[in-house]
Amino acid sequence: MRNIKILGIEYVLWLYVIACISWFCLRMWEQSISGAVVLLFPLLVAFLMLRIKGSLGSLVVQPEMGGSLWKYELGLGVGISLLMAWIIVEVKPMAFFTQAANTGSILSGIFNPNPKEMVPMLAALMETIYLALLATVFAIPFAFVLSFFAAKNLMFGTWAGKATYLFIRTLSTIFRSIEAIVWAIIFCVWVGIGPFAGMLALWIHSIAALIKLYSEQIENIDPGPVEAIKATGASTLQVWRYAVAPQILAPYLAFTIYRWDINVRMATIVGFVGGGGIGLALYQQQQMLAWRNVGLIMWLIALVVWIMDLFSGYIRSRLITN
Repeated sequence: MRNIKILGIEYVLWLYVIACISWFCLRMWEQSISGAVVLLFPLLVAFLMLRIKGSLGSLVVQPEMGGSLWKYELGLGVGISLLMAWIIVEVKPMAFFTQAANTGSILSGIFNPNPKEMVPMLAALMETIYLALLATVFAIPFAFVLSFFAAKNLMFGTWAGKATYLFIRTLSTIFRSIEAIVWAIIFCVWVGIGPFAGMLALWIHSIAALIKLYSEQIENIDPGPVEAIKATGASTLQVWRYAVAPQILAPYLAFTIYRWDINVRMATIVGFVGGGGIGLALYQQQQMLAWRNVGLIMWLIALVVWIMDLFSGYIRSRLITN
């Protein structure tokens, strides 16, 4: 079994390396490497690595084994990844340093905001803040309850618990991996363009994100009180109520405030697809090339995010300290 694990790790690593080299040859010189070579050559290298001490696979499976070959393998993987990223992203340093003049009108508008639009933009900004607040508040009860079912230390006692844990974790991961802007597009079609669609998008994303934060906090609690209350014959709900909840309430509040901070920022992006708030106003002004109005909106957003960051940071520090 140990050799199979090492073989699997080495095969995945060298398959990645050979696949990257194949893509690089095709991209740069239009020379293709056959699929059989890409699939079989890493297998040959992986078998060779089984006989060499200190490979990356052996380090992962048996950390106590010596050798330094894994450093070169890891360096090769990182180096190829950086090279691939540079080519795929099409990094152009010269364009960055020589074409800044193209943004002259935008930058002049940003640093010369239009104060005449202050009142309507403040109204849109307030809409964004309350949109984010509702999304956070509505997400709390769902995330709070589901986080207990997504905590490994509470659910791995039975097969039913394991199945529930995997289901909740998988579902939250899927919902969290879909960005809020995508949810906003869905809800704009569902309930119409406006702040309600934006709130629903942030609500769904917040539930998934808070489940992860909350459940990981539960997994890090002190097991002593849990074991003590279980020894008295308490039910599962009583264990959660008297042993788990007191240890997590302060971190939960800290995570919730932090999530509200995040939602205020995300609400701006959600507005670009019709989710209401200051983001929608920003998109409209940008489409009209009204850069002074765009500048005003950007400064207002920056000010609110800065205040929220200070406020949430202070509250989190006080809650965690106490």
